[in-house]
Amino acid sequence: MLRRLGVLDWIRIGLLALGLVFVATGLLPLPVARESMGEIGPLLVFLVGIIVLAELTKEAQVFDAIAARMAVLGRGNYVALFLLCTAFASFITIFLNLDTTAVLLTPVMLALAPKARIAALPLAMTTIWFANTASLLLPVSNLTNLLAMDEIGLAPLEFAARMWAPQVVSIVVTMAFLWVFFWRRGERRDLRYTPPVLEPVADRVLFGAASAACVLFIVALLARVEVWTAASAAALVVVVAFVVRDRKRLTWSLIPWQLLIFVTALFLVVPTLSAHGLAELMNWMLGAERNPYRTAAVGAGLSNVINNLPAYKAVEEVIPVHERGQLLALLVGTNVGPVITPWASLATLLWFESCRRHDVKVPMRRFLLTGAGLAVVGLPATTWALVIFG
Repeated sequence: MLRRLGVLDWIRIGLLALGLVFVATGLLPLPVARESMGEIGPLLVFLVGIIVLAELTKEAQVFDAIAARMAVLGRGNYVALFLLCTAFASFITIFLNLDTTAVLLTPVMLALAPKARIAALPLAMTTIWFANTASLLLPVSNLTNLLAMDEIGLAPLEFAARMWAPQVVSIVVTMAFLWVFFWRRGERRDLRYTPPVLEPVADRVLFGAASAACVLFIVALLARVEVWTAASAAALVVVVAFVVRDRKRLTWSLIPWQLLIFVTALFLVVPTLSAHGLAELMNWMLGAERNPYRTAAVGAGLSNVINNLPAYKAVEEVIPVHERGQLLALLVGTNVGPVITPWASLATLLWFESCRRHDVKVPMRRFLLTGAGLAVVGLPATTWALVIFG
């Protein structure tokens, strides 16, 4: 087991060990640590539920069927395929979390590429950019949104009412950059693509159960059910279906232990650092006027340096409770901004690993430069939409 652990796994374990040392030595008082752990309990339940739901939905071939039919619906027209891919990636990110898009949708899209004789890189870039920039609309769309919900104090539909305009703007800007730098004919070379041949679903019962579970989850969110309850209930539906139909697919690897360790460590390490000097640095970076554009820029800059989850948590520590406008501006920075460096978000790290496994070469210079352009244009435009409409 130890041999199978990668570098990122050891970093996560080391971060958790550091957090436990902080608690043991008193650098993080035990009552504060207990409060942090109580805060993330429902969040960890949600993470397990949504990842299990997404993994088993993929195993039931729901994503494969949608992607293949989407390519057939495009009828060889790249513009139509581009619009369909945009809608598909945005929908999965908004309702099933950005990590689902990065981890599960990426292999589906890359598997579709050779079948339809489509260049893989445009499909891959579509998934990772929308995994980040389409994650503003709902609390479940991004882990940073869930971290913010107690401070913001908004129900999911109220949150969406504040974020719909920023979400629309970020998606439109992302579409423009994707088309210019990856999808237009000069980049893809082919005039048309070949629609794939549709393959039958292996198990229609599992396919139906997984589809129903996803619908159940979305309906529960719209009905204002707690996100951890909705995710758990939907995951239970699909797990029961696999117990009956294909039990061997239910393995311990479905549990996202790496993510659970990382989030737990985050809630021990960041409060400790904030109590010992980090808070003063964050206050200096935000400035006295607490301008929303500056707040978004700080969130984006820190995300590309240290990852968006610790970046969000570090800045949130110095924002007054229920200062909704500034917290929403921070979310714009930590959701739309992490598109430059490979480690800016956990989704991007997982996406790079998926591309490596599928032998898709991602030109690093091109990734960095186009991502920087998207952040420079998309961040102020999205923040403007938040200020004007949110």
